[in-house]
Amino acid sequence: MPIVASKHKSPFYLFNGHLQTIIPSLFRHVDGVLYERERVLTPDDDFIDIDWSRVGSNELVILSHGLEGDTGRPYIQGMVKAFNKRGVDALAWNYRSCSGEPNKLLRSYHLGASDDLEFVVHHALDTGSYDNIFLVGFSAGGNITLKYLGEAPERLPSEVKRSAVFSTPVDLKSSAQQISRIYTQRFLKTLGAKLEQKRQMYPNEVDLTDYSILWSFPEFDNRYTAPLHGFKDADDYYARVSSKQFITNIKVPTLLVNAKNDPFLGPPCYPILEAEQNPYFYLEMPNEGGHVGFTEDFRKDAYYSEARAVKFILEEQA
Repeated sequence: MPIVASKHKSPFYLFNGHLQTIIPSLFRHVDGVLYERERVLTPDDDFIDIDWSRVGSNELVILSHGLEGDTGRPYIQGMVKAFNKRGVDALAWNYRSCSGEPNKLLRSYHLGASDDLEFVVHHALDTGSYDNIFLVGFSAGGNITLKYLGEAPERLPSEVKRSAVFSTPVDLKSSAQQISRIYTQRFLKTLGAKLEQKRQMYPNEVDLTDYSILWSFPEFDNRYTAPLHGFKDADDYYARVSSKQFITNIKVPTLLVNAKNDPFLGPPCYPILEAEQNPYFYLEMPNEGGHVGFTEDFRKDAYYSEARAVKFILEEQA
């Protein structure tokens, strides 16, 4: 239990997972979201930039973006707008180095940086404004969110009530092997630009020799992500931070929506057994949706992910 039947269907003109992924990413524009930015200093002498969209609520949704994303991405702003319309404040946070300015430390962000999400949650609670907190994550942010919820459930603040995540690579190794070179090269280009900034800050610790010949995430993670963040190698990184292993420990109602045609997800990223074993964890696997797509009507800016998150979190309907 609980495997949830999905009602999502993509429009006929987005007829495969690649179109369902690419069109919303490139062409969607969300109007009406006005952020108030706050720079928060971290205990390790770094900073995280967070963007608030307040409507005067005692409830808050915290949103975590995808790999190489930020709070300006349309899927984040669309979700902010959906919850604001329902009278809920929103906090979207930029991972270290993702807010338009490199962070101060050699470390940056990675797909298991649940310590930073924990820090953001406590920062929100320290305002004294919120009785209920909800979490929403996309892709990398979904993995971070699930890991946070399940790695130490006894430490989770009681104010964290429900969560919904989308297009989440809960098994990072299979996802790294699944994603095609076309998508990988796009990510490696922006990641390389950030590494160049780090090289200028830490010339003796970042080596970009032959960076251009890298062609896969396992190569990138083995050479950069793992050593810069305290992991032995890429396999150690994938094994330690993949959220699949933490799902059975989650104790707050949580929804995972992974489309079956997601071009970023390998077969192990559909945690059926874990859903059957945890009554708090709901797994929905629509046939369509792509990766962080879930368009229902692109021309009317209607997205299943937003309606689904609002329904599950605010109306408590699985």
